[in-house]
Amino acid sequence: MAELALRDYEASAREQLSGPVWDFLEGGSGTESMLTAGRDALDRLRLRPRCLVDVSACEPATTLLGARLAAPLGIAPVAYHQLAHPEGEVATARAAGAVGALFTVSMFASRTIEDIAAAATGPLWLQLYWLKRRESMIGLIRRAEDAGYRALVLTVDAPLVAHRPRDARNGFAVPAGIRAVNVDSSVMSASYEAEAGESAIARHSKEQFDPSITWADLEWLRERTSLPLVLKGVLSGEDAGRAVECGIEGLVVSNHGGRQLDFALPAVDALQEIAEAAGGRCQIVLDGAVRHGADIAKGLCLGADAVLVGRPALWGLAHSGSDGVESVLRTLLGEFSEVMALMGAPRVSDFHRSGIVRS
Repeated sequence: MAELALRDYEASAREQLSGPVWDFLEGGSGTESMLTAGRDALDRLRLRPRCLVDVSACEPATTLLGARLAAPLGIAPVAYHQLAHPEGEVATARAAGAVGALFTVSMFASRTIEDIAAAATGPLWLQLYWLKRRESMIGLIRRAEDAGYRALVLTVDAPLVAHRPRDARNGFAVPAGIRAVNVDSSVMSASYEAEAGESAIARHSKEQFDPSITWADLEWLRERTSLPLVLKGVLSGEDAGRAVECGIEGLVVSNHGGRQLDFALPAVDALQEIAEAAGGRCQIVLDGAVRHGADIAKGLCLGADAVLVGRPALWGLAHSGSDGVESVLRTLLGEFSEVMALMGAPRVSDFHRSGIVRS
């Protein structure tokens, strides 16, 4: 496969996917201000290299919640990978494993978590939304435990799905033949039809997501699983500190790809505050607008242990299935390895706050 940049995969995906599917994957909430805010925030950060360091043997490998990764990189949870390719999440898992990257599987995956696990050779986390029907959550957690998933990622920035104008305008619903196969059909039965001016995804969230959960509910979840718990969507030091007090093992600093709170703080701008509040007592992952290996370095400098990419993995999947996802990940890893050498940081632990400035 010829060497391509991430923007080439993006352009290819836009050509191949239908307009409503593209809008679902790429659209944001409200004014869509957050679709550019995260990238702008990352671009304001400049790297500050050190010289005369032996970088003849850079080592990008690291560990995350006890799992070894080839580099501090993973794939963020995105629903319905079959929108991009018939193999869906199975192809994505195969690619992540080939590269040694983490794959966080969405609760609304379009392939079973067992099939995904069978295709994976790298670590898997399972992302959850808190459903009103708690027995459905627990059943899925048990299956994840049996299939070898290493952590549960509870999304906490989505008590409901925010208004996404593109989906509403398109009357978006998941196409026939694709469904959230890991969730009870009784939970999902209303989610596949929509009318113009209405998103079936938003309607489904109002019907099924539980907006009443609080910090007290985390103990209920903790009592029902031995897997590490990770909270995704944290953007404040106050919440990070409270999460640590609750025994949470990981935090994903994320603004949900610009699809939830409009005008929110970009994830990378919240990262240092959250890392300082956590104080090394849990692992920190950055998720938001990562498009280059240098972004991995920026995240590490500000206190992240790893970063996640979402949309670029789907671009690669739409382009050429598992090979496309693998190529996207290898592009990022190659860029990161180069940045390590040019930064004078031959190990992941060599990235510190002194290595970055805001322009």
